[in-house]
Amino acid sequence: MRKVLRAVAIVALLMAAAGMAFAGGSSESSAQKLPIIGISQIVTHPALDAVVKGVQDELAAQNINVTYDLQNANGDPNTAKQIANKFKAEHVAVAVGVATPTAVALADTLKDIPVIFSAVTDPVGAGLVASLDKGGKNVTGYSDMTPVKAQIEMLAKLANVKRLGHVYTSSEQNAVTLANMAKQACEQLGIQFVSSTVTNSAEVRQATQSIVGRVDGIYVSTDNTVVSALPSLTEVAMQAKVPVFSADPSSAEKYDVLAAYGFDYYAIGRATGRLVAEVLKGKKTADIPTQFLTDRKDLILLVNLDVAKKLGITLPQSIINDADKIVENGKVRSK
Repeated sequence: MRKVLRAVAIVALLMAAAGMAFAGGSSESSAQKLPIIGISQIVTHPALDAVVKGVQDELAAQNINVTYDLQNANGDPNTAKQIANKFKAEHVAVAVGVATPTAVALADTLKDIPVIFSAVTDPVGAGLVASLDKGGKNVTGYSDMTPVKAQIEMLAKLANVKRLGHVYTSSEQNAVTLANMAKQACEQLGIQFVSSTVTNSAEVRQATQSIVGRVDGIYVSTDNTVVSALPSLTEVAMQAKVPVFSADPSSAEKYDVLAAYGFDYYAIGRATGRLVAEVLKGKKTADIPTQFLTDRKDLILLVNLDVAKKLGITLPQSIINDADKIVENGKVRSK
């Protein structure tokens, strides 16, 4: 009798274990069925990091259950292509390209998978879409075209700039577009434009050194390669007592940038997340034209009173009053 009872107990234990194993398998299978959102980021810096977080926060706020494959190309176009092939192999539901090189790599590779670009300055020039008025067969997204002329006008007023320096990446389409816009703005404003090009972030210090003695101000656009090496640029500029003005307030908070005026990249990320949600729900990318953030509330003006003091520059009180963020005594405060 004891043997029978022992045998029954063993069978029960085995059945329970089998049931647990089956339940675990079911849970794993369920997890695997969640849509995969592949996000490919060209390089790490605060603005692009904010875009990625914004996408995730927006989908979470909409209670859309997905899994993520987060990838970073570390500034290497070849790595961006490898990431695109990885997303293709795992059949992601939507691929998000954060910045031009990664967005282009995704669009070139994923012909049957929706690609949403974000923080791309010139999507037409980059070949992502044929027109800003209509999405591509499987591509659409958000542009971060920045108000270049307004930024340069502000720098000229803050520091009486007559010769403007600009370092940009010759191999990055958005950087070239912005450099051309900056040059044109300078011509219209009667400012001499002095530029130097780089191919990677390691060259930014030397490129800045090559022009810093010939300018009285430096403009930094939303050039991902240059922004990722912003500490090198600002260090050289500060040693020469040359003010730096940036189009990326997110990255400017920690470094010796006199002022920055540009988009809230977290807001761009949230807006991009809304596009991802629409596509997941069945909307065609061809029916979504390139999107822009146009409200003043989506722009941030940052001024650094500590840097102004080091440079001996007195910022107009009207600019300080208009600032959304002020750096003073090493701390950032929002208004």
